[in-house]
Amino acid sequence: MSAPSSSPTPAPSSYKDVPTRSVSVRGVDFVYRQLGPEGGGVPLILLHHLTAVLDNWDPRVIDGLAARRRVITFDNRGVGASGGSTPDTIEAMARDVVLFIRTLGFEQVDLLGLSMGGFIAQVIAAEEPQLVRRVVLAGTGPAGGPGIDKVTALTLRDILKGFLTAKTPSSSSSSPTLNTADAKHAPSWNG
Repeated sequence: MSAPSSSPTPAPSSYKDVPTRSVSVRGVDFVYRQLGPEGGGVPLILLHHLTAVLDNWDPRVIDGLAARRRVITFDNRGVGASGGSTPDTIEAMARDVVLFIRTLGFEQVDLLGLSMGGFIAQVIAAEEPQLVRRVVLAGTGPAGGPGIDKVTALTLRDILKGFLTAKTPSSSSSSPTLNTADAKHAPSWNG
């Protein structure tokens, strides 16, 4: 029998291979994944859409973002493998995100908010401006904006349609893809 290797396990190079971790925030376990270089630089926290979990992030997108910086995804309270009950308001979700970020020990972060995650990112930026360096909002809008009140109903309709037809947007052949060769030309958020 050979002796165990003393060299550290190599860090995963793709989001699809990243282990899921857990951290307790005020007695509630939040699951998360992180990819990219640890150490200096401001981490990017990704806030996802209504009903999304860790596995809904496209590994190709995460891999491109994590090529130059640490990227962290997580499940909101009461969603996916995170514990607790789902908050009733965006403001409560934003407070959870702030506590999660602080529990991980970060003094400043960048936020990328997708859809409902954009609502959450806006609240965090307004209420905790010292915590947020930059915000990227994607597929989102302001609270009370036109059509925002219809998002949940449309989402539930699309979920039902997907269930009944056994098709999801990711199984469509017209789904856009990220050319990872282009990721190296993407602007840097490190400065």
